[in-house]
Amino acid sequence: MNDTHQRRAASVVLVALFTAAVFAADEKPERQPSALEAPPPWTFAVTAYPTVVRGGQNYTSGIALADRGPLHLEARVNYESIGARSAFVGWTFSGGDAVTWELTPLLGGAWGTTQAFVPGLEATLAWSEFDFYVEAEHVRGRRDSAEDYTYAWSELGWRPAQWLRVGLAGQRTNIYGGERSFQRGPFAQVTWGAVTVGGYWFNPGSSAQIFVGSIGIAF
Repeated sequence: MNDTHQRRAASVVLVALFTAAVFAADEKPERQPSALEAPPPWTFAVTAYPTVVRGGQNYTSGIALADRGPLHLEARVNYESIGARSAFVGWTFSGGDAVTWELTPLLGGAWGTTQAFVPGLEATLAWSEFDFYVEAEHVRGRRDSAEDYTYAWSELGWRPAQWLRVGLAGQRTNIYGGERSFQRGPFAQVTWGAVTVGGYWFNPGSSAQIFVGSIGIAF
């Protein structure tokens, strides 16, 4: 091979190597999962509900939440009945784009003044500034089937501003006694950073009025 042919061959090789380098630089390496990736962080929330019952016993209930990814843990005080304690474990499923949803089946139990196996469910459906939330549980008494009862709390909310949520709430409960097992009325919530303060006015204008305040913090 003469010098001219050698120079041409060398030029072709250099062009090929340069072209390959350009394409290799443009390609983005695929992200490889790392065994050292940190697990999702824990998030917590605690809310107290001071409750004023017209003609009945006033009390304060409380709910504490702990979430890590889809894992959901929950503890309640004075929820199933005054003096009751309960704890739950659940798993959250979610999806949607314009309309989003979350569904958390729960399994737990209650002790104290109410002793029961308690399956439950929490669900949220949201679209634009509107949302619907429901939490429900079926209390299966350990002592007597007559103690079985289904509790439910629901909210239909509207958020005209990021810090304000208003709407209608309803609850089915026998914790208050009396003839009304289903309570309904307006509510409002205001949020400052991690703190949310609100109030629920059930049965407004009746002799069975109930006011439920709420103050919660998320961290």
